[in-house]
Amino acid sequence: MEYAAAWRLAEEIKRSEEYRTYHSLKDAVMADETQAALIREYRKMQMEIQMRAVSGQGTPQEELQRFSTLGGLLYSKPEVSQFLLSEMRLQQALADIFKIITDTAGLDIQLPG
Repeated sequence: MEYAAAWRLAEEIKRSEEYRTYHSLKDAVMADETQAALIREYRKMQMEIQMRAVSGQGTPQEELQRFSTLGGLLYSKPEVSQFLLSEMRLQQALADIFKIITDTAGLDIQLPG
């Protein structure tokens, strides 16, 4: 298998607008320790909720409310909102690339979401 092509793809990703925007916003947002801690907590809660959904378990209403409240707080700050949205755009671009590769390989891999 040709791994040099994968390394070229990695370099192309680093030159993409999605990657550059995400990393410039990340550095600024995560420099604030309070914001960084809130974002880490938000991501942790998001992952837990998604894992429960995939496994067929429900999430307690109070936890969903806490997640919603934390999300509202984070998205109310323009710089954090821009960062989180840029993260989603980068994740979507990477998911698209992954789909192209798996389709080309003939693999039927379904990503959640």
